[in-house]
Amino acid sequence: MVTLKSTSTIFPSKPTPGGILQLSESDQRMQWTHASLICIYKTTSDNNEKTTTLETLKDSLSRALVPYYPLAGRLRWIHGGRLELHCNAKGAQLLEAYSEAKLDELGDFAPTKAVEDLVPKVDYGSPIEDWPLMLVQVTRFSCGGLCVGTAMSHTVVDGWSAAKFFNAWTKLARGDELEANEMPFHDRTILRSSEPLLPPRFEHIEFTKPPLLLGHTDAKEQQMKETCDTILKVTKEQVEGLRKKANEIPHQDMEMVVTRPYSRYEVVASHLWRCICKARASDNSQPTRVSVAVDIRSRLNPSLPAGYFGNATLLTVTSTCVHGDLLSKPLSYAAGKLREAIERMTDEYVRSALDFIAGQEDVSTLRGGFHIRAYTKTPNFLGNPNVSIGSWINLPFYDMDYGWGKPIYIGPGLLNDDGKSFIMSSPTADGSLLIALRLQTEYMDSFKKIFYESI
Repeated sequence: MVTLKSTSTIFPSKPTPGGILQLSESDQRMQWTHASLICIYKTTSDNNEKTTTLETLKDSLSRALVPYYPLAGRLRWIHGGRLELHCNAKGAQLLEAYSEAKLDELGDFAPTKAVEDLVPKVDYGSPIEDWPLMLVQVTRFSCGGLCVGTAMSHTVVDGWSAAKFFNAWTKLARGDELEANEMPFHDRTILRSSEPLLPPRFEHIEFTKPPLLLGHTDAKEQQMKETCDTILKVTKEQVEGLRKKANEIPHQDMEMVVTRPYSRYEVVASHLWRCICKARASDNSQPTRVSVAVDIRSRLNPSLPAGYFGNATLLTVTSTCVHGDLLSKPLSYAAGKLREAIERMTDEYVRSALDFIAGQEDVSTLRGGFHIRAYTKTPNFLGNPNVSIGSWINLPFYDMDYGWGKPIYIGPGLLNDDGKSFIMSSPTADGSLLIALRLQTEYMDSFKKIFYESI
């Protein structure tokens, strides 16, 4: 049980640029809800330090919102299901909360109802102009532990941008100053399409509807099924075992050309995909595909500026394959499908995808399917028979030290739908990985058994 004690609006500590900040096409494609993150700290402190902690967070957040001023603004709907960002310094929201529970009672911090309560709530029933783009909830536990739960507008930031902001905020909280090379780059027009608009140069399958379960004409029945969350732990030895398995190309597949060994993400994601499909136990001819968000910063020519602040990720999907092939062929088959999808994202392909988005009269149908069901339809439901596998492996979240030490766990505070997962680094930094996954409840036990038995 979490009790809210206070709510504050945190404004930038100095005047910031005003007016409209043009959003890019990759911003427009993102869901308009907030992405959640929980950062758990094992800290012990007395009452004086509790007061100091909160004041330090407020003061440093106020200072962080000066260079990161878009997060203090507000969104507004415009034509064609698009949004624009008003830099009006209306501020971020910071909530103080208390829980009678102890950290140990939250187990592995899988995004269950108890963990969702650690993330600040947004009133999506109110006008979008009223929504803070950045909300923070500081929850102190009876054991002295602390959770900094955040909700950030996904229209405004992706994972890398969020990590950059958090590391700037924590640096200020520790009493340090930001260097010139740590400042964000805010001109998102460098990701906008040229005028006049060029037609797309590729067949953009990532914008087509995902496969449905055989015998179904829509995903409504699947969307309504009960789902649950889990955190899977994969040791360094298990990761290396999967890499060895995926990189051993069987004799009959010698025509496969693998230019470099499959990465940790590729092998763990392909293993995850196969095990989910096996647990769902569909017909061998059941089509399935994986959605992956790809960071395009270094894939463009020239690359985006190092401090680019915004969404610099685009969705890619595997070419559709069927359960029978996925499960009967070696792990390298699934890993190859993933690599093909990721390597598709060249400069030319990305520019074409941005032009495709720009050419849509209404971008609403292109947005990912993980919204809050009560407030929106989900035309692109990504669950059964499909999977979405994000990677947080390289995001520098574990550097987030506000002055009381590094976090003991960082992960999503909410997973909205069936088949959504994130592969994350472990706090132990020993080469092991964590996987946060939401799956239809009827398949979860079977999936876990398959996942570990075949690893």
